[in-house]
Amino acid sequence: MNTVVLGRTGIQANKNGFGALPIQRISRDEADYLLKKAYDCGVNFFDTARFYTDSEEKIGFALSGVRDRIFIATKSMAAKPDELWKELKTSLENLKTDYIDVYQFHNPKFCPKPGDGTGLYEVMLEAKEKGMIRHIGITNHRLKIAVEAVESGLYETVQFPFSYLSTEEERDLVRLCAEKNVGFIAMKALSGGLITNSAAAFAYLAQFDNVLPIWGIQREKELDEFLSFMQNPPVLDEKLKAVIEKDRAELMGEFCRGCGYCLPCPAEIEIPTAARMSLMIRRAPVSVYINEEWIAKMKKIDNCIRCNHCKEHCPYGLDTPELLRKNWLDYQQFI
Repeated sequence: MNTVVLGRTGIQANKNGFGALPIQRISRDEADYLLKKAYDCGVNFFDTARFYTDSEEKIGFALSGVRDRIFIATKSMAAKPDELWKELKTSLENLKTDYIDVYQFHNPKFCPKPGDGTGLYEVMLEAKEKGMIRHIGITNHRLKIAVEAVESGLYETVQFPFSYLSTEEERDLVRLCAEKNVGFIAMKALSGGLITNSAAAFAYLAQFDNVLPIWGIQREKELDEFLSFMQNPPVLDEKLKAVIEKDRAELMGEFCRGCGYCLPCPAEIEIPTAARMSLMIRRAPVSVYINEEWIAKMKKIDNCIRCNHCKEHCPYGLDTPELLRKNWLDYQQFI
């Protein structure tokens, strides 16, 4: 079975991590079934967050009976020490555990460090000393902060978007993590749905022996697909290389990654999809996005008040209002 050691944490995980953001969208019974099936089939690393509504609770409900045989990573967006303590304790209760394997700062706008005046990293250290957490990690969508975290020596893991659409600078981050013995957890391995060939995505990431991909799972067929890759790993042959090169040619550049940090929108625009509709509409059956429901959603772009909340909160520095405008104009050619 293909496994990865997560840097100096020593965690040996199946190279098929379970990304638990999507299970907040399904019932507890459905999530229970998926999580238990994943575990029964060899998945032993589960990533969630306080921000993911009831995702933690569902993991606790389904997997508390096998707690000593799995690794759990969760994260907090708390900006103050007392909030971080509160969120940590809530996570422990939700997950039905007395420790968290990897506790992560969730996409902070800076790299928390001891003595920086926020007191946040000090909470992590104290929680680790008390045995409430075992390893300190950070997640981010900003390359500069991710690199700073690795270089600081303060973090045992970094979680960052990584796929075959990543830039050379982002691949340098993976290499830096290997050099510094920092565990690399790859989120957005399907680039928020833009990558539709999961075999190509899996085979590409398999090249990096220090990378632990976490796949967002919501449906059994999605789980089954990745479980099948564990038994019969896709080979990065000429056919899959051609898929990757074609996608790179079409998709690389300034595009919305669908991370959702631009939300909420005062005009109720579904920005993560609307801002990349031009790409999505060409990669899915026409009926998925050309229908009355999505026409109504896209029309909301006309109500954009240019408040720039989305632009100011975009980790990638995109001009989101302009992206929305261009995607709406393009979309109208199809209706």
